[in-house]
Amino acid sequence: VVPWLVFFFYPSSSSAVLLVHIASADRVNTACFPGQMTDLLFMEKDLVMSLKDYIRAEEDKLQQIRRWADKLEALSAAATEDPEGFLGQPVNAFKLIKRLNTEWTELESLVLMDMSDVFVSNLTIQRQNFPSDDDQTGAAKALMRLQDTYQLDTDTISTGLFSVTPAHLTLTVDDCYDLGKVAYSEADYYHTELWMAQALKQLDQGETSSTVDAVAILDYLSYSVYQQGGLRRALDFTKQLLELDPTHQRANGNLKYFEYQLSKQKKVEGREDEEQQKQRKESQGRHDDYLPERNKYEKLCRSEGIRMTPRRQSRLFCRYYDNGRHPRFVIGPVKQEDEWDRPHIVRYHDVVSEKEMEKVKELAKPRLRRATVHDPQTGKLTTAHYRVSKSAWLAAFEHPVVDTINQRIEDITGLDISTAEDLQVANYGIGGQYEPHFDFGRPDAFEELGTGNRIATWLLYMSDVQAGGATVFTDIGASVKPKKGTAVFWYNLHRSGEGDYLTRHAACPVLLGNKWGEFFSPADTPEIQDLLKATENVLIVFDQRCWF
Repeated sequence: VVPWLVFFFYPSSSSAVLLVHIASADRVNTACFPGQMTDLLFMEKDLVMSLKDYIRAEEDKLQQIRRWADKLEALSAAATEDPEGFLGQPVNAFKLIKRLNTEWTELESLVLMDMSDVFVSNLTIQRQNFPSDDDQTGAAKALMRLQDTYQLDTDTISTGLFSVTPAHLTLTVDDCYDLGKVAYSEADYYHTELWMAQALKQLDQGETSSTVDAVAILDYLSYSVYQQGGLRRALDFTKQLLELDPTHQRANGNLKYFEYQLSKQKKVEGREDEEQQKQRKESQGRHDDYLPERNKYEKLCRSEGIRMTPRRQSRLFCRYYDNGRHPRFVIGPVKQEDEWDRPHIVRYHDVVSEKEMEKVKELAKPRLRRATVHDPQTGKLTTAHYRVSKSAWLAAFEHPVVDTINQRIEDITGLDISTAEDLQVANYGIGGQYEPHFDFGRPDAFEELGTGNRIATWLLYMSDVQAGGATVFTDIGASVKPKKGTAVFWYNLHRSGEGDYLTRHAACPVLLGNKWGEFFSPADTPEIQDLLKATENVLIVFDQRCWF
């Protein structure tokens, strides 16, 4: 299963926007998004079939050669027993001359016949769709992102124990080594150590590799550990390396250097108090990054966030909602569930059909491109490492289903879609995520884009996700799990038009499955401001604890 999301924005020359987001699961780099990853699977299946056809052709050719050789072997054995008698037969003499003049030439043509043309041609055509080095690097980083976010050890990932599917694969020594090299190329010595140690462990357990040996792994291990301040362990790894290869030039140099640095460190440690030693040890390992709320964000992704008090939880209800007796919902109101109280986050159940979701994904899939964010320094849209997904934009006029969904959002929320941006469909793939952010922005930022600010967010999930992929609100501790066919809705702005900073939220990486979503955002025109006030007076047809 692959994550998909759809966004819908309501821009206005004077005001704010409503953001609609529909989710289901797929991929991030050119080769890491589920929508396109599925194509890669079927492309590889086609290549395997083509390869087997080539093998069968080669086997047929060898069979013909073998039959010819067996026949001549028997004939030559009989002829050489009595050469003069054999050649005394005129027919035998004629057949010998004919074979050498004609049939061996035909055999030569058969041997030289290239049976690989069809396969090589197919491979050449498909190669243009192959993942690139950047894709492979992106997929490796995604695995490490999942490793950190969900606190998975390398052995769990390598053996595939976190997967619930019977067809899961395991990582080889070569795979673990390559992951370590990707981390090393990024100067990420924490993950370099983890994956090189896993590669070494699997070698020690008897796994073999034709390309990687313990010397190469220990070389990376010693240096990555040293870069994290682990001098003693770096020295130990270097000594292990030299036991295997005493002539290793770099290791011999490192041995002297590490011993010298260790002697200096011992002198410093002798002058440090316990608190200083504790701080120095804590500085080792995974380093802090640009995101101050990283730990809180990752805890929420693991469902380790703040728990709402029983008293507050008792105020959350499920209800049948008709948006003030809207004509569309008087007879058939929608199912509304409270997810959080402040800010008020609600979920609408069964708001789109399976057929509608499949059509949206079908329309969006050919247009998926790496999602962008607004750069406050340049004022332009650009890709960012903290938003790893692909997105596509769908206009209402392009298909009746898009127009129908837009109208349904307007009917449910009461927000005018006439100033809205097109529907945005997002697809999250391997480790796809969107780190903590606000959906609203500075007024001048939207002026540059020719739109208004975003009043609210409508996030429609178009797939179920087996693990991960939650939408989390880092300031309030809320965690909303994807559920296919449901939409989550909240306001990004206060009635004053100021942004609600409690709506800071993030899309957690998808651990298992894929995620598709759709976003929709209307603008803060005076009419919409009136609607914001009016939505407080909706009719509750039925109100009780959730039974959906």
